[in-house]
Amino acid sequence: MRNLILILFLLPLQALSAGRVGDVPADSLGDQRHDELDEVVVAGVAGPAHLREVAAPINYVSAEALRVHQSLNIVDAISRQPGMSQVTTGSGIAKPVIRGLGYNRVLVVSDGIRQEGQQWGDEHGLEVDGQAVHSVEILKGPASLMYGSDALAGVVVLGDAPVLPEGKIGGEFGTGYQSNNGLVDYTLNLAGHQKDFVWSGRWSQRWAHDFKTPLDGYVSGSGFREKALNAMMGLNKRWGTSRLKFSYFHLTPGMTEVEDDYAEGSRSYDILAPFQQVHHYKAVLTNTFPIGDGLLKTIVGYQQNRRQEFEEAEECELDFRLQSLHYDLRYVLPEYGGWRTNVGIAGMFQRSDNLGEEVLIPAYGLFDVGGFVTVCKAFREQLHFSGGLRYDHRGLKSKSPLPAPPLGESPSAEGMSLVEPSPQGGRWWGALSGSVGLIYNFKKGVSLKVNAARGFRAPNMSELGSNGIHEGTFRYELGNSQLKAENSWQIDLGADYTSRLVTAQVALFANRIGNYIFLQRQLTAIAGTPAYQFTQGKARLLGGEARVVVHPIRQLHIENTFSYVNSQQLNAPADARYLPMTPAPRWLATLHGELPLRSKILHHLCAEVETDVNFRQNHVLLANDTETPTPAYTLLNLMVGADIRRPDGHRLCNVTLSARNVLDKAYQSHLSRLKYADTLPLTGREGFCDMGRNIALRVMFYLE
Repeated sequence: MRNLILILFLLPLQALSAGRVGDVPADSLGDQRHDELDEVVVAGVAGPAHLREVAAPINYVSAEALRVHQSLNIVDAISRQPGMSQVTTGSGIAKPVIRGLGYNRVLVVSDGIRQEGQQWGDEHGLEVDGQAVHSVEILKGPASLMYGSDALAGVVVLGDAPVLPEGKIGGEFGTGYQSNNGLVDYTLNLAGHQKDFVWSGRWSQRWAHDFKTPLDGYVSGSGFREKALNAMMGLNKRWGTSRLKFSYFHLTPGMTEVEDDYAEGSRSYDILAPFQQVHHYKAVLTNTFPIGDGLLKTIVGYQQNRRQEFEEAEECELDFRLQSLHYDLRYVLPEYGGWRTNVGIAGMFQRSDNLGEEVLIPAYGLFDVGGFVTVCKAFREQLHFSGGLRYDHRGLKSKSPLPAPPLGESPSAEGMSLVEPSPQGGRWWGALSGSVGLIYNFKKGVSLKVNAARGFRAPNMSELGSNGIHEGTFRYELGNSQLKAENSWQIDLGADYTSRLVTAQVALFANRIGNYIFLQRQLTAIAGTPAYQFTQGKARLLGGEARVVVHPIRQLHIENTFSYVNSQQLNAPADARYLPMTPAPRWLATLHGELPLRSKILHHLCAEVETDVNFRQNHVLLANDTETPTPAYTLLNLMVGADIRRPDGHRLCNVTLSARNVLDKAYQSHLSRLKYADTLPLTGREGFCDMGRNIALRVMFYLE
């Protein structure tokens, strides 16, 4: 056993000195402590349920896991989880990817409603204060049953902190610093529960200058500023509960562009042009009413996302305003014969306007509605069944004809398949989706899972009608007004094993997507910028994740996680065989130790060593040089942390010191968009590397 433990952790360390790890494709994994499983109650499914009762693959990220691991934002924080990765633009913008699928195929749920922040854009991050997120649930696979269109890959549910006990007032104050990009942040939270009234408020701010890589120096335009406000008030009464939440998020990210006069960035916190201004407002009212032995839940939410791009300090070129009104009504029926049933209706209205001088996508209106029913039942505590059906209807209407390429610059060269502009009007899609799953719990800690799901996704306005240079993405984008809705069938197989010494999970999946929409580079340029156009094909994704945690003693955990995804376009030529933006293979090996102390001041002292092995990614979309292979790399990460308590035993604060990319390795993530920046005048190389060594210190004070 001792030799096995050493092999499990030390083998990835050999890759630190290797220039190449291998050619085995895979994607990303993360960590969970072995004691977080089974009894955790998740809400990202039809209703509250224990993890052991859910057939669909779900990862749960606890507040502790979010706190101890260094991250740049909430997407970065969950990218270590099995099947998760991220598309990044520098250090300030990240988009979640689940099993090789991202963008509008991953739905983010915050405050109980879908987060709508114009997520079609590569450089459009997630407008959520990561300090306000208490826990995260990641539902992998088609989740159209509960959430409708745009949940084809899965759902990321951001959880709020629980309400304080009756009569309590408390809070926290945290601050941190990261050495590479000089990131400074703080957050202040106060909350209370007096009689039937509950409330909370949080204010957070962050500043970061340009980040530094071992080969490129400071990357110009990669700094950002961020501030966020979150507030909640509510009532707990005999008739039910009511919560009113409001949030405001303001992000000012720089935009990295490579021009002939490009100069290295700096450690200045000033955000110079070009840059963006992103404002996101959200208000959500949630009510729950017990009706007999059942429960009625209603949600109404409003969001406004304002995104502006400035080429000069005072000159706003692009100005998008998206307004969304959400509604959700669901009823949990009284349990009958062991069957638990939920019925509901949900949807949204949207309006998008162009307020700037330039237009990248047409203004539009959207209408969406869907009805669903889910059921589940346990048979003799060993067999769990769950399933459901949903029907959705979505309409999308452009407020102007979908534009044609600019006159005199028509890119009708060989290899182009431009679609004629469509007249002003609407497109409508309807789809039936659903899922069915089984779990069988054997004795001796073994369980088997199988789940089959069908999902769909309607094309968005960017895919249908974009026509212009998308600043910050290094390309001219062309829509395709004839795109059809995507539809998928996915099967998941899983096995779990738990004993005193070992916890292990294996999850395999097969996903087939019809009318898969992707962006492919064309054989010409428009206005001196490479042209890309949306097209469709048949896609097949195969892969899986494996996780093994060995805990020979209570204070020691040795964890290995590995995942793999192979994304192919069927019936395509050899150079277009693989789908773009497929995560590279990833193997995480973690040694986590908790040191027993008898100190009255220091508690929960822990240390962690992690090797992050990313294999070479050769499975890329080669057609028209859309993508290039990415070499393998391995990162070494370290962490140490502890709680500090007052003499009376109350927790005073938590201190965490961590280091990422300790060896300052020069590398490029396959999903980094800066990998495809133009050739740098300073180095003669194409694209930027990812962040070099980054040391972070974080202190969280608790107000109890």
